[in-house]
Amino acid sequence: MNSEAQKLYEEMKLHLANVVPDFELAYKAEIAVEINELKKKRNAVILGHNYMEPVLFYSVPDFKGDSLDLSRKAAQTDKDVVVFCGVRFMAETAKILNPNKTVLLPATKAGCSLAASITAEDVRNLKKKFPGVPVVTYVNTYADVKAESDICCTSSNAVAVVESLNTDTVIFLPDQYLASNVAKESGKHIIFPSLTPSGFSQAETSLLDVQMIGWHGRCEVHEKFTVKDIDTVRAQFPDVVILSHPECSPDVVNASDFSGSTNAMIQYVRESKAPHYLLLTECSMGDNVAAANPEKDMLRLCMVRCPHMNTITMEDTRDALKYNRYVIDIPEEIRIKAFQAVDRMIKIG
Repeated sequence: MNSEAQKLYEEMKLHLANVVPDFELAYKAEIAVEINELKKKRNAVILGHNYMEPVLFYSVPDFKGDSLDLSRKAAQTDKDVVVFCGVRFMAETAKILNPNKTVLLPATKAGCSLAASITAEDVRNLKKKFPGVPVVTYVNTYADVKAESDICCTSSNAVAVVESLNTDTVIFLPDQYLASNVAKESGKHIIFPSLTPSGFSQAETSLLDVQMIGWHGRCEVHEKFTVKDIDTVRAQFPDVVILSHPECSPDVVNASDFSGSTNAMIQYVRESKAPHYLLLTECSMGDNVAAANPEKDMLRLCMVRCPHMNTITMEDTRDALKYNRYVIDIPEEIRIKAFQAVDRMIKIG
């Protein structure tokens, strides 16, 4: 191990000695050196989502955070190449904001169950059924869906985005649970239209007493957490503080002590002095928060790792820069329309 790799190994060990085996840290430190060399050579920036595996998260990213943070960083970077260590819709967002830059996604199949739950045609059909109603689309969607939307949002600014429209009714897509949680927080009555062979159910097309129209998409990670899980943990640790992501069901959010975006949860743990913490979110996120707060007692309820985030590895990140793969391209007509929705989101903050 050369001196640079040794230095990176020691830095990672400070955070991850109790999370990642020592031999893996040593091996990944050498890969991190390769990545940093390639990054300089190609004038690249690496963006790392909070759900990245701990070794990657604590080594090569220039910026780390949730999707809103990284969308902003993508818009501000002056580098020629953007490597997005996240899933495809995030890399697409970076391309939407940086049309003249090369945007790389380290894995070809880094998808998302939410993004796959709705198509641009679905949005067009909703707009026909509810003409004139503005469309708010969660950033966890693909570019063609964003292009059919009036404005995007993230879990951290969803309520602010809905309220910014100053309208009686909105279409909020595609996360069923996030929409329900936003509806409750903003005091709106929500319906979820169902499709029949001939179109939308006629019983669900009236806008009387309806302020929000949702969709039936869900995150395959966050939907697995239940109130029973919370009750079981509280029975053993009565003084635990439970934090949940708003992609969890409304029942889980209601049973939690705090609900917020990944960055909001990170900040809560950093500033709180609770005796125990439990994060109901993606497993690697829990590992990364635990590594950043070694003095805090972080309980584990890691039932599932996001299979899509899990496809992003150190080796693939290196090879993305080395072989210029996998390049994100978006048709310009779609990109321009999607940009308008994303830019409106970023300006709200």
